[in-house]
Amino acid sequence: MGYKEIQLKLPTNYSVDDIRLKIEKKLSIKEYTYSIEHKSLDARKKADIHWVITIGIQSKEIRGSEKESTPSLTIDHKKRNKKALVVGSGPAGYFCALVLQKAGFSTTIIERGPNVEKRSKHILQFESGSTFDPNANYAFGEGGAGTFSDGKLTSRSKHINTEKQFILTHYINAGAPEEIKYLSHPHLGSNNLKVIVKNLRNNFERLGGTILFDTCLIDLEIVNGHVTSAITSTGKIDADVFVVASGHSAFDTYRMLIKNSVQFRTKNFAIGCRIEHLQSLINMAQWGKESLPGVKAAEYRLTFNADGLLPVYTFCMCPGGMVVQASAKENSSIVNGMSNYQRNGLFANAGCVAGINPEELENKAFTPLEALDWLEKLEDRFFEFTNGYQLPACTISDFINMTEPTLSAKCSYPLGLKAAPLWELLPEKISRSLRAGLIDFSKKIKGFDTGLIMGLESKTSSPLQAVREENLLCSGFDNLYIAGEGSGSSGGIISSAADGIKIALTII
Repeated sequence: MGYKEIQLKLPTNYSVDDIRLKIEKKLSIKEYTYSIEHKSLDARKKADIHWVITIGIQSKEIRGSEKESTPSLTIDHKKRNKKALVVGSGPAGYFCALVLQKAGFSTTIIERGPNVEKRSKHILQFESGSTFDPNANYAFGEGGAGTFSDGKLTSRSKHINTEKQFILTHYINAGAPEEIKYLSHPHLGSNNLKVIVKNLRNNFERLGGTILFDTCLIDLEIVNGHVTSAITSTGKIDADVFVVASGHSAFDTYRMLIKNSVQFRTKNFAIGCRIEHLQSLINMAQWGKESLPGVKAAEYRLTFNADGLLPVYTFCMCPGGMVVQASAKENSSIVNGMSNYQRNGLFANAGCVAGINPEELENKAFTPLEALDWLEKLEDRFFEFTNGYQLPACTISDFINMTEPTLSAKCSYPLGLKAAPLWELLPEKISRSLRAGLIDFSKKIKGFDTGLIMGLESKTSSPLQAVREENLLCSGFDNLYIAGEGSGSSGGIISSAADGIKIALTII
């Protein structure tokens, strides 16, 4: 059976028949099977927006070699009589625990928040006026922060192809659409993720794994660099190996680890705000029309660099999405974005952030604990301005011109906005850099300056990085690992899950 790949240019609303006609015309064959290997949207010319699709065809009528098999993850399974404790049920924690369980470890995941069903109810109650729950919110609970997000599966990490295929296969088996294997910008959508993480949980439990919800890591018992037990909110748990995958928002966990001599260093990260426009405006700017058959919603990714200023870029763009309150603790306010799979909401939002080194920004040295304190103080300032979970906000035009802040448009954020001079709430160098970036972005996207800018976006990545040895152990320990975004060595669903898998394979 011969195999050949061809590239097709197809209209945005193409059909299966269109693909078949193109294949048969291009290769002059009648009997074949095909699969989509890659699919991306070419929107460089508004008059000719189309899909570019790589098709793999198998047929007896094709001369040549067969399709190469995709390398699969090798997991050495045997009875080990070893216990593993994984802290956190986000992508890093889950996939680390899954691989360990498949390898024969007796694996337990502890998650400070509730399961996804209860977590969803807590979030709805909070957005309807109930009190904030520090353990059941957009940051904490089953599936981690990514459960309530756009569910983007893009990653710039290299050398993780095998891990990536393992991850995508498990997501598809848990209910994700097949297209995540070939789309250039795949995403899951928060509505799908709520189903997917539950199915992943059920799969892990069928393999014999244990998940303990509403169980928060409080402390570790350590003897000469060897962790013997985890002290949790529900009791002590003994294990042979410990993996902490608590995410980048668990500052209390960072502080506990530092108290126990786990080494961290400060690192570069980014701070800014979240911007929002009508999705129709973005569609018009990117496509020249308010809708495009066969495409959900237009996206953008913008960058700006200038001498003497911090680099500015848009981050985590959520087409057809909504802005959410992503604080991980009471009396603090930060924002994030989410969207459902169809991306059919009225608004488009994205983080607009400036890359910073906190030591250079403040012109002084920071210990890891001081970096956490500095960032937390900034997050608290945004809460104090409104004395609640309303977001300080203004129009992008107000921010650029530093004029009296106004709120001239509706917005997706469910808890309300309060007009604010955001440029005064942010460190001056960040405000100055964002202003220059917004001016530049307004030249690139027509109507960009009519949008809103709101809140504090401070969780693009961890402000700290765990010091890990070549074997991924925490420096100075023989059975403690830190995985995922909380390690400061990954960012996003795929790279975090891959980091968890690599740690599990190292343990095995």
